[in-house]
Amino acid sequence: MRIVLLGPPGAGKGTQARTLEGHLKVPQIASGDLLREAVRNRTPLGLQARGYMDKGSLVPDELVLGMIGERLDRPDAQNGFILDGFPRTVAQAEALAAMLAKRGVKIDKVVALTVPEAEIVKRISGRRTCRNCGAMYHVIYDPPRNIDVCNSCQGELYQREDDAEDTVRNRLAVYTSATRPLLDYYGRMGLLAEVEGVGRPDDIQQRIVKAIGA
Repeated sequence: MRIVLLGPPGAGKGTQARTLEGHLKVPQIASGDLLREAVRNRTPLGLQARGYMDKGSLVPDELVLGMIGERLDRPDAQNGFILDGFPRTVAQAEALAAMLAKRGVKIDKVVALTVPEAEIVKRISGRRTCRNCGAMYHVIYDPPRNIDVCNSCQGELYQREDDAEDTVRNRLAVYTSATRPLLDYYGRMGLLAEVEGVGRPDDIQQRIVKAIGA
């Protein structure tokens, strides 16, 4: 089965994709992970991408798609895959469809996790990170034993700039403006299933499995 999993920042895409990976026995493919892997391994595409990243520029779609294409050609992806957070725009979706068509396959289902903005803000703005070891906590869902102190190394916990409430709301606004046309695009194709992303992870997973008919 070939699945696209979409959702705003903090919707739990990564968690659900990893669980779905075990259920469907197909690999989770996250564009960010591919990018970091390609740069770390100094592949030709990774070296090109790093040139943009070093300048603070966005990596062009064609490079990202090239990395995804290479990943899809690996043996473990021949029976299906879960694309985690990609595509993000209609242009990327169209390019992805063309790339898959050349391989004689197509997307079977697009799952969009829906989470109210207030819940997203609570999830992300509550994160705290250890300055020393990088351990992650949440002031509500996974608090440290002592306020602002890491359980593991006693390092100072802080809120990353990206996790500040104003930044989160701006990220959500950008996501909504860019992704709404994408949801409409997949909706017109009859591929879209919107799944409520609030609740226990197991319950959300059951909703996804039901939506894709797996």
